[in-house]
Amino acid sequence: MSLTLLPFQFPGVPGVGCAFSARAFGSVSLTRGEMASSAARRAAIPALLGVRAFAEVHQVHGIRTIFEPHAQDPAAVPSEQADGMASSRPGLALMIKTADCQPVLVAHESGRFVMAIHSGWRGNRQDYPRIAVEEFCGHYRLDPRELWAVRGPSLGPAASEFVNFDKEWGPDFLPWFDRERRTMDLWMLARHQLETAGLLPGRILGIDLCTFDNAELFFSYRHFRQKGSEDGRQGSFIWIRSV
Repeated sequence: MSLTLLPFQFPGVPGVGCAFSARAFGSVSLTRGEMASSAARRAAIPALLGVRAFAEVHQVHGIRTIFEPHAQDPAAVPSEQADGMASSRPGLALMIKTADCQPVLVAHESGRFVMAIHSGWRGNRQDYPRIAVEEFCGHYRLDPRELWAVRGPSLGPAASEFVNFDKEWGPDFLPWFDRERRTMDLWMLARHQLETAGLLPGRILGIDLCTFDNAELFFSYRHFRQKGSEDGRQGSFIWIRSV
């Protein structure tokens, strides 16, 4: 099975586009040894999505969100540190890079405001999905009940093992921890955090494809760490369509 780009459409929000790249597309990060090919691949992203440019950040597993980011030079490594971006600018795609972490794309039902969130387990541990949505709503004066969200391919419940749960998580996260299997349901935790921020349950969607279990389709940090090799990053994109 070959998958290059998985498009996604929020119900009733035609003015917003979303897409998730896969392994067949190639890595969207500027990795050592593949700078030339990665830069060329990144330069092709705007035309592929039908946008003018894309924006990205240097992701650091934190809780900072940048509002109205500038377009990115496809051949340059992003320098501004953050784990989320929000925009009201048509024709600018927001790109999140992942290889097991959760990419969460958010759109207002009007189609005028979008946000992209990178949430690894450290982001979930810091309640970043909730924080990001609350900041998004505060900045643009939005009602969270009018938002849609979709989680892209990421580490599934059966593959998210944490042998040091008590040290890395703690008792507040026991509802999402399976002690017998020593795994965390990060998908349900992120859903809970979005609901806590005010999103309606029926407006929180998910592409339930585990990157670890589908490593032939998606880049997976944990899968290839077991083999002692490096792997790439797939991109998750959200944009406001130009009129």
